[in-house]
Amino acid sequence: MRFNVVSYLIKEGFKSTFKQKKMTGASIIIMCATMFIFGLFFVIGENVNSVITQIESQQGIQIFIDEDATDAEIETLGNQIRAIPGVNRATFVSKEDALNSMKTTLGDESLFEGWDEENPFPASYFVTLTDLSLNEQVQSEILALDNVDEIQSENTTINRLQSLANGIQITTIIILILLIIISIFIISYTIKLTVHARRREISIMKYVGATNGFIRGPFVVEGVIIGVISAIITLVILGIAYNAVMNSIGDSVLLQEMGFGLLSFSEMFYLVLGVYLILGVGIGVLGSAISMRKYLKV
Repeated sequence: MRFNVVSYLIKEGFKSTFKQKKMTGASIIIMCATMFIFGLFFVIGENVNSVITQIESQQGIQIFIDEDATDAEIETLGNQIRAIPGVNRATFVSKEDALNSMKTTLGDESLFEGWDEENPFPASYFVTLTDLSLNEQVQSEILALDNVDEIQSENTTINRLQSLANGIQITTIIILILLIIISIFIISYTIKLTVHARRREISIMKYVGATNGFIRGPFVVEGVIIGVISAIITLVILGIAYNAVMNSIGDSVLLQEMGFGLLSFSEMFYLVLGVYLILGVGIGVLGSAISMRKYLKV
């Protein structure tokens, strides 16, 4: 019996969806447009977050070691730094490595004649973090360790990266909320027309004892169908557009020089699919519920 009821609700939902072809088509088109806009911001946000993560892995803290520290103390210091929560990697940079790096940077080794015997550069540890928001916390814990002479860190750059990441997240959330509201309004309006056309039938069903859930069922199915169809269509369009853009900028000299890589659509496919399906189904159910309120009052 339960199976018959469910199959009836689904069948009625499909029938109602394709009966109002013009309104259903218009709803799908408008909802695809809103979901596509959200999808653009979503994939842009994912790529920016990916680039920020890559920058985070390159941003580090330079820990200069006391000149009087022994090899054993230097090794102990490295182990203590690696044990601090938030530290991703601690790479030892010897005095010789620091001098050679400076020679490479300036490109004129004649400037450093005689420096090999009296190397002024201190040994250090180059520390990268798992999360830039832990920068100050990690620095304070490192300063408390023995044999630490000085810390150098690009705090301004790190703070700007954090602000950029937070700004992108807030912008994406605001856009998502606005588009959800628009989509709910569109679907609720479409279903409301169908409900209005069947208002007498709904009244009769209530008089004979049909529950609100039974009456609401086909319209909820209709809203879900519109949402799922819109999600699938938008996913295909977004994938084609994204791949086309990626193909045009994939060989960008600027990106290659900066050493950053953008995400492929296949890497984001299941995430975008999940977000779209949740949006489609959720918006469809909410839109149906809102449009039915007037006609289900006792």
